[in-house]
Amino acid sequence: MYIKVLTVSELNSYIKKVMDSDFILGNAYIKGEISNFKLHTSGHAYFSLKDENGKINCVMFRSDVQSLKFMPENGMKVNVKGRVSVYIKDGAYQLYASEIELEGMGELYIAFEKLKEKLSRKGIFDEEHKQSITLYPSKIGVITSKTGAAVRDIINVSRRRNKNIDIVIYPVLVQGVKASKEIIKGIDYMNNADDVDTIIIARGGGSIEELWAFNDENLAYAVYNSKKPVITGVGHETDFTIVDFVSDMRAPTPSAAAEIAVPDLSQFSDKIYTMKKRLSADACYYLESKRKDLELKKKLIENNSPEAFIVNGYSILGKLQELLFIKTKRTLEIEKEKISKYKYILASNNPQNVLNKGYSIIKDKDGEFIDTVKKLKSVNDVVITMKDGYVETSLINK
Repeated sequence: MYIKVLTVSELNSYIKKVMDSDFILGNAYIKGEISNFKLHTSGHAYFSLKDENGKINCVMFRSDVQSLKFMPENGMKVNVKGRVSVYIKDGAYQLYASEIELEGMGELYIAFEKLKEKLSRKGIFDEEHKQSITLYPSKIGVITSKTGAAVRDIINVSRRRNKNIDIVIYPVLVQGVKASKEIIKGIDYMNNADDVDTIIIARGGGSIEELWAFNDENLAYAVYNSKKPVITGVGHETDFTIVDFVSDMRAPTPSAAAEIAVPDLSQFSDKIYTMKKRLSADACYYLESKRKDLELKKKLIENNSPEAFIVNGYSILGKLQELLFIKTKRTLEIEKEKISKYKYILASNNPQNVLNKGYSIIKDKDGEFIDTVKKLKSVNDVVITMKDGYVETSLINK
């Protein structure tokens, strides 16, 4: 059996990947007491967070330290927001803090974490349930306060990116006990509007109390059950609410939500122009290739047409006739020469020529030549052939 042997670095890297992909560890809220706090010259902060039974090392990078509303001190009771991950070099896990709040806000964080864990177990945060954002919307629905900066930002960004986009504003309260119910009604309204393609739920930044309406369980299910894709742009980039986890797309700000929902028309114009040029070039190339192909086929047809075949046939026939005539003439000449030779031989061997010289031919009555005196003495009747005919005679005196 094959066993893969890992290096220490590979093991630490694998553990880091597992922890980084965990939703809870990536969005952790931890409460405890600060100890060993140290602000490094680089601007990064290093400290431990402990309670009566345990301790975890923490790191806060300079950009997040600069956003703190107070400077942490040893012994402070705090709630820390961040992600738990592994430092590969040491193989030790630690909390990478992004926010620190005094423990006075702890009850809301606990309620937030409990609801987040409850909904997470039910699977409504899972990616498989999220809808794709409409690529080319004609109308977007915006659920937000009619007087806040969020609605102005969304309108400005949307018009700048696509002046032809239609925007439907559903004004709601964005904080307070009635806010979540109004937002739910807004979602229902947008879902019943046939021409709305995408829904944006937005508000500006604020404290956890001010954003609490967006941590409502009923609102979370309204977003989850929406037939149309929902983009949330609630608070600032570091603010997370329950609706952010359940929505189809979370934007760090209302302006960013508008950028996600509304495609930049200028980019599409450039893309269309580029595609038009490419299409024109492809069409010209296609037509030219077809023209050449047509010319090739035309030549092929012309070369293989019946007329060309007949003309070529006549040419070949003429050449064959000429060749036949030459061969026939040559054959006749050869045969004439042979006949002349045979004629000469026959003439040379013609008995008549011998007879014309005064000679005669003697045969017996059976036609056998008599060419000796002995044969002549042995027969009585003979036939004598001379140049002008023959006579039959009997030999009396032998």
